[in-house]
Amino acid sequence: MRVTIRAPRTGDEVAYAEAVRRSAEHIGRWNPVEPDALPDLMERQGSSLRTFLIVDQETGGLVGKVNVANIVMGRFCNGALGYDSFLPFAGTGRMTEGMRLVLDHCFAPLTEGGLGLHRLEINVQPDNDRSIALAKRLGFRHEGFAPRMLFLQGTWRDHERFALTAEEWPGSSAAVDGA
Repeated sequence: MRVTIRAPRTGDEVAYAEAVRRSAEHIGRWNPVEPDALPDLMERQGSSLRTFLIVDQETGGLVGKVNVANIVMGRFCNGALGYDSFLPFAGTGRMTEGMRLVLDHCFAPLTEGGLGLHRLEINVQPDNDRSIALAKRLGFRHEGFAPRMLFLQGTWRDHERFALTAEEWPGSSAAVDGA
């Protein structure tokens, strides 16, 4: 693996802001460009939101950010993934590697330090070919179309919905045990 994942921490603000600014044109068509949002994001971490930074092991540069949001446990055990890849790493395969690590963590049992989720969703705007390709590369299946799902850049945006369960994720204990 060329990357590792970790939670954001104090001291990441400058590198994060630089990565977002450098990638503004790359991510701005799909997501808000908020270079100074990391402190607020770190403050909101808890049982319903977990953020991971994907870090290049060789350079220490930020490859991307992944939010696991709307986490609901109980009988649902579901979360929604949102992500941004940062330049110059976009298109190098590192985001896919990092997402695989995030999925491993999400599907790992709570007793093993994971999030204990059973199902993950990714919602992608229909024209975002790269994010749709990433979802499919990771094994997410298309579940449907959600008109006017999210309010982004001043308008309600349609999204394609993809999902993956623990049983479908290679290497998860649910896939091995059939739980």
